[in-house]
Amino acid sequence: MKIGTNNNLHLTYCTNIHPGEEWEKVFANLKQYIPPLKTKLAPEKLFGIGLRLAEIAARELLTGDTLTEFKSWLTENNLYVFTLNGFPYGQFHQKVVKDQVYAPDWSKQERLDYTLQLTQILAELLPPGMEGSISTLPLSYKPWFKGNQLVQAPVFINASLNIAQVVEQMVRIRLEQGKILHLDLEPEPDGLIENAVEVVDYFQLYLLPIAGSYLSKQLGITKEAAEGYILDHVRICYDTCHFAVEYEDPMSVILQFQAAGIRIGKIQISAALQVQIPQDVQKRHLLIRRLQPFAESTYLHQVVARTRHNRLIHYRDLDEALLKLENTIDEEWRIHFHVPIFIHDYQLLKSTQSDIENVLELLQSHHFCDHLEIETYTWEVLPDEIKLDLSASIGREFEWVMNKLSTKQLVLS
Repeated sequence: MKIGTNNNLHLTYCTNIHPGEEWEKVFANLKQYIPPLKTKLAPEKLFGIGLRLAEIAARELLTGDTLTEFKSWLTENNLYVFTLNGFPYGQFHQKVVKDQVYAPDWSKQERLDYTLQLTQILAELLPPGMEGSISTLPLSYKPWFKGNQLVQAPVFINASLNIAQVVEQMVRIRLEQGKILHLDLEPEPDGLIENAVEVVDYFQLYLLPIAGSYLSKQLGITKEAAEGYILDHVRICYDTCHFAVEYEDPMSVILQFQAAGIRIGKIQISAALQVQIPQDVQKRHLLIRRLQPFAESTYLHQVVARTRHNRLIHYRDLDEALLKLENTIDEEWRIHFHVPIFIHDYQLLKSTQSDIENVLELLQSHHFCDHLEIETYTWEVLPDEIKLDLSASIGREFEWVMNKLSTKQLVLS
């Protein structure tokens, strides 16, 4: 759905909240949830979809007439696809995912092949005159390399060469079809690139020189032109939960990226858990009990702690952090658990909702991105006391975002 004073923003939610990896199940979910939501929010207008496709669904969608049939359904229902979530490669629900969400990483051929499939699909689905985005993982998972820079370096190099091949495909689509697609790397806690400094370093030390050389040779263009294409077609997916967990100020991040020529291609709107650590031991015991239901077994819930001296300490998962809570010197925890964005207070716990508000305010004054995707994918694993009806919850998230984007100025299209 287009919103904003000049219809310059696209707002959707990510369909990764619905279980199902095969195309038949994905399509069934779309038919079940999207039309009623559209009827509620934009009955007479175009409505955008943030489509999550596992590798098997992407492969099936490119088989026979499946993609043509899907396009017909979109047209019949006044729907469009402008963004894909290409982060999880395989199964994402109802099994232990944890660090396997990063596999295969960007050093592997399977990740390249999958993303090339997504690029082909998005080029076919994207309406004329729009840009298309594909969010993807932050190259790899840092703990796999135990901080060894010599081990990490080949991953950075191989990832850059693979990403260069995606850019090459996107440039050819741009020249032949006039459509601009971009691959949006999504930094998150313990990702191989997880904060603004690491993003800038990766672009400057690896992506631009390595992918630039590759593209220059493949396309027969200057290195400068090749680097221009890279900055057009490789951007950042700014997940408001992830950057909040890293204690990063949104304005500072935006300025660092702009100084390096790095663009934000997509904003994923999500909230993390925020916890102030009490001094009293009994209150800490109560906090442990309150947090325990969030230490579930499906996803990683990385914790970044802040001490009184503003030192940041990383815990790989919430269950690991909870073992140290009774005696910790930490003053605050931020937990990578995507909680509903329209709730701020969770009884002893808070959310980083204010970071979302800050980003949306900056978006209106600086307009640094036009793709917005609500991404609360943890409905299935939320503690029972805060689980709500899924359809109603999705609607409430849309309404909360639309309200924060100054509804008096909004134009729906």
